Amino acid sequence: MLAANWRKRALLIGLATVAVVAAIGYRMRATPLQWGLFLGTFRSIHWNWLAASTCLMLLTYLGRAIRWEVMLRPFGRKLKIGKLTYDTAIGFTAVVLLGRAGELVRPYLISLSTGIPFSSQVAAWLLERMLDLLVVLLLFGFALMRIHTHNLPVGPGLQWVLGIGGYLVTALGALCSIFLILFRNFAGPVQKRILSALTFLPQERQLRVEKMLTAFSQGMQATRNAAFLALLLMWTGIEWCIIIASYYTLFLAFPATVSFKITDVVVFLGFVSFGSIVQIPGIGGGIQVVSIVVLTQIYGLTFESATGLALFLWIVTFVVVVPLGLGCAFHQGLNWSKLKHLPEDIPL
Repeated sequence: MLAANWRKRALLIGLATVAVVAAIGYRMRATPLQWGLFLGTFRSIHWNWLAASTCLMLLTYLGRAIRWEVMLRPFGRKLKIGKLTYDTAIGFTAVVLLGRAGELVRPYLISLSTGIPFSSQVAAWLLERMLDLLVVLLLFGFALMRIHTHNLPVGPGLQWVLGIGGYLVTALGALCSIFLILFRNFAGPVQKRILSALTFLPQERQLRVEKMLTAFSQGMQATRNAAFLALLLMWTGIEWCIIIASYYTLFLAFPATVSFKITDVVVFLGFVSFGSIVQIPGIGGGIQVVSIVVLTQIYGLTFESATGLALFLWIVTFVVVVPLGLGCAFHQGLNWSKLKHLPEDIPL
């Protein structure tokens, strides 16, 4: 029975890979894919570097677990890093398999493990996302500066990014910073103002929002402690350094990108991370499509090489955690068929 389930999951992952390639081909249909050249990109892969990239990306889940352990401290609860890593891997697997609805699985599992209200862990997830967004904005700002100062060639698909990207970075960075500062220093008045603006919502929803805002305020109050804030920022920085290292070793695995320097990787990651959260006109979002556009229009890779690399980026960034997450779920005795319905059922 277990072997049959694993075969079914392997088949689903294979079908998903084919679907990703087909989706890339459709989104980039103005540039027809030459399958012979595309398959040729896989013949010269340096598998040792690819394995290193995969190991580094898996290490990021441990880093996320450690950062979450720091965010648990204001609630006076401790959880073993191993258990947090299990919950983190399962949560990211849920995102891969269930889409955005799976985002709630990780805070839900951690709330069960710690006995802390679910709303507080949703607030921790929100703080984590804001910290990561600030790093993405910094990376994208570096990418824009690098493009301008080194006069790197940019194709028409990215002209919009250069034209308005700086304004978006400034606006988003300012909004995130203001939001965090307000909740750190003026939590009470800000919370009351937000709740007063949401009186049109049903009473039950207002209570849910109030619980989450209270939990978020409690977490932000803890950042007044310099040591706590320093730990959060340190682990966020370590997390993204590992991600950059994973991307760098992945580029070393492909002959077309083996000459990339760390600065090129940061430029690439800045564009891809920003493009995955902002829909770029004429390009859209999604790591695969933005990766291909950046690699072809800035670094001059062929469409086939860029497509092959984008496929491996998707696998290393998202798919590699699936076997780990499924194994962790099996080890903890979680019923996956039940777990996939949690986002619909769990209350705030």
